Amino acid sequence: MHYPAPHERRNRQVLADIVRTYIETGEPVSSRAISKRFEENLSTATIRSVMADLEDGGYLYQPHTSAGRVPTAAAYRFFAQEIASQATLSVEDREWIGREMAGGSTPAEFTERAGHVLAEVSKGLGIVVSPPLRSIVLEHARMWLLPDGRVVVVLISSGGNTRDKVLRPSRPFTQQELDATSDFLNRHYSGWTLDAIRADLLQKLANERERYENIARSALTLCDPSILGESPESQIYVEGTAQIATAPEFADQAQLGELLSAIEEKHRLITVLNACIETPEPVFVQIGVKEISHSGENIALISAPYTRHDNAQGSLGVIGPTRMHYERAMTAVAYVAQLFSEALSKIE
Repeated sequence: MHYPAPHERRNRQVLADIVRTYIETGEPVSSRAISKRFEENLSTATIRSVMADLEDGGYLYQPHTSAGRVPTAAAYRFFAQEIASQATLSVEDREWIGREMAGGSTPAEFTERAGHVLAEVSKGLGIVVSPPLRSIVLEHARMWLLPDGRVVVVLISSGGNTRDKVLRPSRPFTQQELDATSDFLNRHYSGWTLDAIRADLLQKLANERERYENIARSALTLCDPSILGESPESQIYVEGTAQIATAPEFADQAQLGELLSAIEEKHRLITVLNACIETPEPVFVQIGVKEISHSGENIALISAPYTRHDNAQGSLGVIGPTRMHYERAMTAVAYVAQLFSEALSKIE
């Protein structure tokens, strides 16, 4: 359920201070704690009244009668969208992230460094999702026939990423046919995505069937993403699982086990992270990620797309407890995505 943001400036500031205080301490927040950090001279009674209004609005809850208040998912959502989204990256984080990302030279090295930075920032998971197979830009293809009739297909994409797969095609191929098919792809389709290649081959078959019948059908068979398969392990890099496991929000062992199982499956993470590519926001924030597991209500996702030569490639981000330092995490995710995009674009 989404709640309208508080209208009064005072209420909004009190709510932001409560969220910040709870993120820092992990303890229910009292009116006295807020009065000490509030810029206006308000009595604790006034602040208690504001907190009661915020509780009625669905932004706070009280664990028990004598306790202070704790932010709800709606409060975190308000804070991420309206407060943290205005934050700027600290000088210290900018310099640290720059140093961490500077030493890479290959896509794999940059991916590992990005994952490490994101995990450190969030105290949770740092995740980098590679582009899906069908959207990779082909630079070179090679194919070999194995003695038992299977075919090894190696696709090298821009930036040096390699995807390989051993296939058992529906019909037998000779090495001569495989050489001709890879040569045809390399001459005509270098710089194309697999989806674009398949669309063009189908059009050639429809318009010039006699000329392209054999070679186009071979290429369609051997470059079909559904046949090549999408391997989640080769598409996603995850770092920081141990930090999630030690978070107090997941003290319940059943919930923790379910969450760790979902992380291991990886395809759920890919689905959630890739959703951010379709959104117009430069940084996508989701409070409560039920798509991952039932315990996902205690999880926050912050992600951003990355590009290569201004073309969308994949996504990266953090998944951590909802009690996360949003201002730092959101600015860091945006900066890592920028540096990662720049690094990939420099690799020939």
